[in-house]
Amino acid sequence: MSQITNDWAAALKPEYSKPYYHKLYETIVNEYKTYVVYPPSEEIFTAFHLTPLSQVKVVILGQDPYHEKGQAHGLSFSVKPGIDTPPSLVNIYTELQSDLGCYIPNNGYLTKWADQGVLMLNTLLTVRAHQAFSHKGIGWEEFTDAAIRILNEQDRPIVYLLWGKPAQQKASMLDNPKHLILTAPHPSPLSAYRGFFGCKHFSKANEYLMQHGIEPIDWQIENIE
Repeated sequence: MSQITNDWAAALKPEYSKPYYHKLYETIVNEYKTYVVYPPSEEIFTAFHLTPLSQVKVVILGQDPYHEKGQAHGLSFSVKPGIDTPPSLVNIYTELQSDLGCYIPNNGYLTKWADQGVLMLNTLLTVRAHQAFSHKGIGWEEFTDAAIRILNEQDRPIVYLLWGKPAQQKASMLDNPKHLILTAPHPSPLSAYRGFFGCKHFSKANEYLMQHGIEPIDWQIENIE
């Protein structure tokens, strides 16, 4: 696992000495030795690397990484260039088009969002190939909960986009009056029609940021030629 070196490092440092993290680390090392695991080990903490704590404006919580070859690279919902856009992200793009008029791009590479302060965090940071939720219960939940508690302590406006029940279960940890919590069904094809479509979370997030004098997010992902 590549080390987190920006301002998240000091904030998360207490976690590294806890028994659960020692066990988690040992488990993850063994998993990568024994199985095909995604994302590549050096990309486990991509969300933290690309979006420093001091820069977080919006938090998008996913569940666990994509579990097919070449998809996961450490940002929730994002896939690398050249990989087909997954169905949930297709639905996110559909809502973005309806909400803000964004065109639907030819890729699912969302680093542009991360670079602008959108923390795209999964509640689990690794997964075995072809086995969704295979790393549930090994310790990642405690680690990402710690990150969410750290975010909750930040004394500035932050918007949380909580899509689906697993993400919404984290709402009980969020009680900072400066933060806005937006909830909707998950954008997966199974549930998007139940209220994800039409939620207008992207415009609502930008309105909240602008109300507080913060630069809004440019949500348009450009085509890759």
